[in-house]
Amino acid sequence: MTSGYADVNGLHMYYEIHGDEGTPLVLLHGGVMTIDLTWADSIPTLARRHRVIAVEFQAHGRTADIDRDMTYGALAGDVVALLDHLGVERAHVMGHSMGGGTALELAVSHPDRLLKVVPVSASVRPDGAHPDLADPSTYATSPIMPTAQDFADMSEAYTRLSPHPERFEELPVRTMGTVEGWTGWTDEQLAAVTAPTLVVIGDNDFTVPAHGALMQQLIPGSQLAILPGTTHMQAPRRTDLLLPMLAAFLD
Repeated sequence: MTSGYADVNGLHMYYEIHGDEGTPLVLLHGGVMTIDLTWADSIPTLARRHRVIAVEFQAHGRTADIDRDMTYGALAGDVVALLDHLGVERAHVMGHSMGGGTALELAVSHPDRLLKVVPVSASVRPDGAHPDLADPSTYATSPIMPTAQDFADMSEAYTRLSPHPERFEELPVRTMGTVEGWTGWTDEQLAAVTAPTLVVIGDNDFTVPAHGALMQQLIPGSQLAILPGTTHMQAPRRTDLLLPMLAAFLD
C-alpha cells in the first residue's frame, strides 16, 4: 500500500493505493466513516484484481475540513480531480451511503470518467429513505440504525486520524448538508447513465428495497442485489456476498 495527499479544489485530500495491476477501482466511504471502517475487509481481495484507490472525503479521516458544503457535486468533483492528479482516465467506482450518492453523481455528471459503478446503500430520491430515519423516537429500537459499537468505532477513528479531532461532534451535522435540500436526480438524468451499474442494498438498510427496484428501473441495464440480513452499516462489510458479485460484475 502507498498513501499520500492530493491538493484538489482547495482540499488536502488523503488517499491510498493498494495493488498495482488491473483496472482502477475507486472506493468511497460513507458519512462519518473512514477507509478502514468501510473497506478494510474488502481491500485485500479487491487489490488482487484491481489497482484500488481509496479516498477519505472532506472532513473525514485524515482529510481536513474546509469552508464548503459537502454536496454530492462537490465530493464528486474532488474524486475527478484526484483521478486527474493520479493520471487515471477511467475507473470503476464503488461507494457506500454518502459515497454511494457520490458514485451516482459521478455516473450522472462525469460519465466519461467511469468504467462501472456500484452504489451501496444509496438512493436516487429522498423518498427512498427508510421511514425510521425521519422519526427520532425509533432510533434506539430500529433494526436499521447503527449500534453503540458503531458509534464508538467512528469516534475512535476520528480522534486518532483527524487533523482536528475535537470536531467529531460537528461531523454528523456537516454530513447532513450532503442531503439537505437535495432533490435527487431526474428520470431523464438517470436514463442517460451509460456506466454499467450494480445497485446494492441491505434488506434492513437506510434505503428501502423497493427503492432499489425503482433505481433498477430508472438506470438502463442496471442490476440489483438485495443483501439478506444486512443493515446499513453491515452492507459494505458483507464480503461473503459482495466479493463474489464484484468479481463477476467488475470483471
